[in-house]
This record gives sequence, structure tokens and C-alpha cells, in this order.
Amino acid sequence: MAQPILPAAIAFLGGGNMAQALISGLLAQGHPADCLHVADTDTAKLADLAAQGVRIYDASAGQTAAAIRAAEVVVLAVKPQVLQAVLTPLQGVWDRQLVISIAAGIALVTLKDWLAASLAVVRAMPNTPAMIQQGATALYADVEVSTDQRTVAEQLLSAVGLVRWLDDETLLDAATAISGSAPAYVFYLLEHMIATGEAMGLNTADAAALALQTAVGAAQMAAQSHHQGTDTPTTLRQKVTSPNGTTQAAIAALDAADVGQAIAQAMHACATRSRQISQEFGATPPTAVQTTGKPTGKPQ
Repeated sequence: MAQPILPAAIAFLGGGNMAQALISGLLAQGHPADCLHVADTDTAKLADLAAQGVRIYDASAGQTAAAIRAAEVVVLAVKPQVLQAVLTPLQGVWDRQLVISIAAGIALVTLKDWLAASLAVVRAMPNTPAMIQQGATALYADVEVSTDQRTVAEQLLSAVGLVRWLDDETLLDAATAISGSAPAYVFYLLEHMIATGEAMGLNTADAAALALQTAVGAAQMAAQSHHQGTDTPTTLRQKVTSPNGTTQAAIAALDAADVGQAIAQAMHACATRSRQISQEFGATPPTAVQTTGKPTGKPQ
């Protein structure tokens, strides 16, 4: 059977950064702008999208239902804290659409309760580099989502970067820790590298340029090696760490400060908070990632 193409009519409930990233990716791939529908309460956002040819709906004026009825796929792109309030008045509107939720922490069982309809629902955990089509998105779908619908979800999220399917919904908490929230870890590291470079005498422009390009180059080296099946990040680190050299001195300082352990603790804290958010919205899924004992940051 031929692979299905992405449905033409796609609606976004919410026109924030992630929705705009997906829309930009779809437009870059040639998706017709007038087949994209966005409902939001922010008139400035709607005006910007309208200027790109996207069909807009004023959610504050009760036009969200019209956006849903116009679409074959609906992306839930509003903040988790307001999603229930958005969906509850719309329970009689749905008609076999594929629903893709990018609302962090809202479990499938909760989403289906709020939708009050027999719909195929996919959960997605994208990250902010999607805004430049360099994102990483984890997806999960239960058995009610067909193979064709999984393909549609994958095609849509692939418009902004890498897509990986998970076979257990609880693993989305781990995905949040390793990719969803993880750009902030990288920005945090760069923030301190640049500040330290300045403290050592570099001007801000030079410190920022050197640190940022190093991060880009190192990430590209690691990604290329991963795709080629050659060096792991551990091997790459070992290759650049000459005995008694400058890099070894830096790595020794990181080890002495137990930075690996701190990274592990940060990721576990992120995953724990993701589970807590699910529970706050009524879901109590089983735990699939480590929550007890001492997390390790040491590569094996």
C-alpha cells in the first residue's frame, strides 16, 4: 500500500511558538497555507499568521469549533494549564479527526476524558529547536491509532526535525528529560562558558562566538559519528583528551565536581516533575523510569 500523504487540512488550537514552528516547517515543505487553520485569543499572533496566508479563528469570539470542523488533523498547542478549559466546551464538535497533543504532561487517558469523543490521539513531546527546524520529538500512540494515522503524525512532526516513536507512554517523562527540556541544559552550559570566558579576559563577542561555534561543531561531530555508527560521545571525548594535557585538566575538574552526577540529578528532577504534572491533571500512569536510589551520570 502506498504511504499516505499528510492531510491537507490541519488545525492548531493555539498559535504559540511551537505551533508557529510547525506551521513554518509545513510551509517550508510546500504545504498550502490556506489549508492551515489556527484558533487563538491573541489577535497579534493571528494577524502575523494571516499575513502568511494561514486561515485564522478568534478563539475569544467562539470560533474554535469552526477551526476543528475544517480540519482532518487537530494539533492541541495550548498551555497544559488551560487545555481542559479549552476542550470541555468543544466535546460535541469532533468528527473522527486525528488529534495530536503537544501539551506537556497531559496523559492520554486525561486527554480522551476531556475530548469526550472516540478519537485517535497521539502525544508528542517536541523541543524548542523545532523553531529552526532542528527539533527532536518523541511520539506515543496507543493501539487505537492506525498505522496510517501514525504516519500522518510522524510526517507532521518531521517538518521540524527528528522524530522517534516510544512504545510506552511513561517513557515520555524520560523524553522530556533528555530532549524536551534539554535545550535549557545546553543554554545553561553556554551561559556559564561565555561568562567564564569574559572573566578570563575575552570580550563578550569573542567569548560568545567561540563558545557557540564549539557547541555547534561538537554536536555535529557527535551526530555524524552516531549516524555513521563510528564514535560514541564517550569515544570522541577520549580522543580529544590527551594525557596530562589541557583537556584532561578540565575533565578532571568536572569529575571532581561530580558534574555527571549533577546532570543525572537534573534529568531525574525533570522527569519527576513531568510525572507530577500528569498526576495534577488526574492521570496516575505507572512509573517507567528510575525514581529511587542514587541516579548515575557516569557513562557506561
